[in-house]
This record gives sequence, structure tokens and C-alpha cells, in this order.
Amino acid sequence: MRSVKFKNGAIVLAEGDITKQSTEAIVNAANSGLMGGGGVDGAIHSAGGPAILEECKVIIERIGRLEPGHAVMTTSGDMPSRFVIHTVGPIWRNGSRGEPETLASCYSKCLELAVEEGIRTISFPSISTGAYGYPLDQAAEIALKTVKDFLEHIEGIREVVFVLWGKESFNSYETALNGLIKGKKR
Repeated sequence: MRSVKFKNGAIVLAEGDITKQSTEAIVNAANSGLMGGGGVDGAIHSAGGPAILEECKVIIERIGRLEPGHAVMTTSGDMPSRFVIHTVGPIWRNGSRGEPETLASCYSKCLELAVEEGIRTISFPSISTGAYGYPLDQAAEIALKTVKDFLEHIEGIREVVFVLWGKESFNSYETALNGLIKGKKR
């Protein structure tokens, strides 16, 4: 585990299972249909139980498919967190179709929604780095820079935890965090 304090809150890196986090909200790397799937999405729907799927159905009925880079919130069902914020990351297409901006939007929209709802602690997975194929090192840099910039300019979030699955993910995020810290000291 690694923690670094920025102006309004801390970024924490942890290896583990996001469904077991006790932060007020966890983030789901969802698909546009919000009906569950593989990876983090499937694990969250499975651990949270049917309440999450029922709320997702209502949201989809109201708004249609969730566009990449946007976020919505549901209950967390049977998990220790109180809420799940669902966001749809970009599918990697060599970075030439707005993927970096869409990925950054995923993180900022989730944080904005958390602040609106009075949530002070939130856990993120590494969005888009599984089935959507985003290169891990690039995704880590975008995720951490977006969150750091948010914490430097907006109050409300006390702690952002990146819950990373496996040593490779943790190491990529730690390298990116070290780069941010060097930039912070200049």
C-alpha cells in the first residue's frame, strides 16, 4: 500500500479486490448497457447482488445506454461500500480516437458525482485496462494525473483509493505516482 497527500485529499494505491472496499463509493468499469459483464463489472454485480442490476435497468430505461466518459450511481447492494459509481471507459484504438480524453473524463465525472452526493472516500479500479485493452502504463498516468488535478482544485474528496488487481497493475500505478510526485516538487 502507498499513500500520497495532495492539497485537498490523498491518493492511495492498494492491491486487492474492489468489491471488499469500505470506502463510501466504489467505481465500476462498466459497459454501456450497465447489465454486468466480465472483469470488475461482473465481480461488482456478483458481489453486490440483484439490487445493483435493478437500479441499472431503471437508469438505462431513463437515459438509454451510458456513453463512454460519463458516470451514474447506484446502491452497492451487499458490498461494504454504500454506493457504486458506474462509468464506461474507452476501448483502446491506438489512442487516435480521443481515448485519453475519454478516460480522463471517466475519472473526473466519477469524482464530480461523488462531490455532488457528499461522498468523501472513493475507490477506483484501473478503468479500460482489461478487456478494453488500454495500455496499463498510459492509463495509470492519465488516471493519477486526473485525480491529482481534481484534488488540487476541488474540495470534498478526502481519499481516492486505486484498488489494483495484481503486482503488474500496482507497479505501473506506483511508477506513474512517483512521476507525479517529482512533478509536484518542482
